[in-house]
Amino acid sequence: MTQPGSPRFVALTGYQPEPAARIRVPGSKSITNRALLVAALAEGRSVLRRPLFSEDTDAMRDCLDALGVKVELLEDGDLAVTGSGRLAAPSRTLFVGNAGTVARFLTAAAALVDGKVELDGNSYMRKRPIGPLTEALGALGLDVTSTEGCMPVTVAGQGALAAQAERPVIGIDAGYSSQYVSALMMAGPMMPRGLDLRLTGAKAIDAAGYLDVTTDTMAAFGVAPVLTEPGRWVFDPAAYQARDYQIEPDYSACTYFWAAQALCPTEIEIEACDAEATRQPDAKSEAVMRLFPDMPAEIDGSQMQDAVPTLAVLAAFNRTPVRFVGIANLRVKECDRIAAVESGLNRIRPGLAVVEGDDLTVTGGLEDDPQAAPVEIDSFDDHRIAMAFALVALRRANVVITNPRCVEKTFPDYWTELAKLGVTAEFSG
Repeated sequence: MTQPGSPRFVALTGYQPEPAARIRVPGSKSITNRALLVAALAEGRSVLRRPLFSEDTDAMRDCLDALGVKVELLEDGDLAVTGSGRLAAPSRTLFVGNAGTVARFLTAAAALVDGKVELDGNSYMRKRPIGPLTEALGALGLDVTSTEGCMPVTVAGQGALAAQAERPVIGIDAGYSSQYVSALMMAGPMMPRGLDLRLTGAKAIDAAGYLDVTTDTMAAFGVAPVLTEPGRWVFDPAAYQARDYQIEPDYSACTYFWAAQALCPTEIEIEACDAEATRQPDAKSEAVMRLFPDMPAEIDGSQMQDAVPTLAVLAAFNRTPVRFVGIANLRVKECDRIAAVESGLNRIRPGLAVVEGDDLTVTGGLEDDPQAAPVEIDSFDDHRIAMAFALVALRRANVVITNPRCVEKTFPDYWTELAKLGVTAEFSG
């Protein structure tokens, strides 16, 4: 499927089911950006197999280039990362776009640079909180500034780490994002005295499965905590080792096609994916989707946050209402996803979504209507909102979604893969 340069809309005008479709999802964004960073911190040449190429991973590659790391695209589509075991002081601001992983991971990694590092993002990133991470770095003795707890951020004073006589102990509040913890975990072993990292507040955090993804990626490059207990990770000084590393498929991307399988008759096969063989948190949603059209009355979305918009769209066609709880952090993603889902569902049918506090109830019972009047869904420039609401076209015609290219943040070929199911898409504007 060919898209014009920068279409403002995609109109999903019809669905003629294909009997079968083989779907290829991209490599994991979460793992690709973790692997890029730890490979950059290793001395020598690593090869990353089947990485994701998207706006988020492009931002990471560009920032690593500014930090003196060589990242090469190989003929077979893999990436070679050549690091020196350290990061160089950049001569320009690191622009992270709207990539939360890049912003958080590189803010912590900036503590390893002998010099000043400035990081900034787009207008959306400038609204996403990073204060708990910058406060933790400040507790290490680094000179850290931010703008009201958000981007832009400046980190300086790496010499303060070298001056420490023993392993530093710092706390981190991960209430907004587990990425704060992952960022410090990956940087910790590279600090001169290592790091004793402890959660403050509640020990249970949202999207905690991503911490398992972090430790798995670190271990693959030769580094692991020397001691773990609930809410604590202790790292001795250690060096990452260059590796040949295979990146898993993106199970957040799989969620759209698991939901599609529930909504349409096409027999869908997703290449190389096994929901029970991964530690990526959104894989947990597959078991819930298999219950459709009798999904549970309440779903805790705290440990599969990126799947919630997809689950909510699926719940619109459920026989009975579904209430989503544990999703407050969706308000500080690429957009306020609770408000975005409420807006989109109520454009389809007033009262289809009800928000109380930070809980979202989808009242369900939406009927199939291949002759439905056109409805325009605002993606809020959020890839997950656009991809989730595109699934409505499997049951109702004339769905229009704004800014369809926002899917390039994590799944550049999404519209091509969706077309394999028999969805007709027209780009305009």
